Amino acid sequence: MAGSIVARQYGSIAVTLNTSGTKGTDMRARHFLLALALPAISVPALPCNLKLAFEHWPPYVYRDAQARPTGLDFELVAAILKEARCTLVVEKELPAARRQMLFQQGELDLMLAASETKDRQAYARFSVAYRHESVGLFTMSAKLAKYRHLDTFAAIQQAHVPLLAPRVGWYGRDYARAMPGLEASGSLNTFGSFRQGIRMLDAERAELILGDSAALRYEAKRQGLAIAALPFVVLRAPVHLMLNASSTSQAELDDINAAIARLEKRGTLPAIRARYGEH
Repeated sequence: MAGSIVARQYGSIAVTLNTSGTKGTDMRARHFLLALALPAISVPALPCNLKLAFEHWPPYVYRDAQARPTGLDFELVAAILKEARCTLVVEKELPAARRQMLFQQGELDLMLAASETKDRQAYARFSVAYRHESVGLFTMSAKLAKYRHLDTFAAIQQAHVPLLAPRVGWYGRDYARAMPGLEASGSLNTFGSFRQGIRMLDAERAELILGDSAALRYEAKRQGLAIAALPFVVLRAPVHLMLNASSTSQAELDDINAAIARLEKRGTLPAIRARYGEH
């Protein structure tokens, strides 16, 4: 069946929906090409094209009622790449582990909200920070008094308190050091999405859950569950755009860093973060 190209304008962002079918490709997969606001009359070739796999990760990335990508991180990266005169190609959603594998192989160019680590420096380059993340430990609100004294991962392991944690991602050096012991003691279970993690907490698969604080609160509210944070703050750190080292250039990274600096000074990025309650 022949496909079609559907062009729409959403404010300053031109979105092209590619619905063409190709052999061996899931017909439901859609590629969103965001030509980030170049003048309509004379459109020069863009200096960079960055492929990003969609990730349902509210409130950072999700689809609105019209199925358009939105969210805190999506708005931030759209503004940054528009300023850097780049094109963002949003690919279909992938499981976290496969998304990470394809990025390392150079099949994807960009990942959001990345922590800069020594291991990742072997295959990636990092922008300057564009926001901060907060990682916390949560329990059901009714159980907070029982667990609020736990202030280290060693204390959690010694007390044999079951813990849920994301299967993929960086959650600080303390957690990285504690993870082998938690796994060996049988205290650790993992989840693939925050939706799954909150459901597992509700089903009492564990007493505590680790993860991005805003994402956990958002998902618990969506599922109608009352959760509360332990005083123990696992991580508060800057996050970066992570570009694949083999498929992108230092010049592209320099343009992105310069764009972030201009947008911070202009107040554009602070205004986006403020609308989502982030500072």
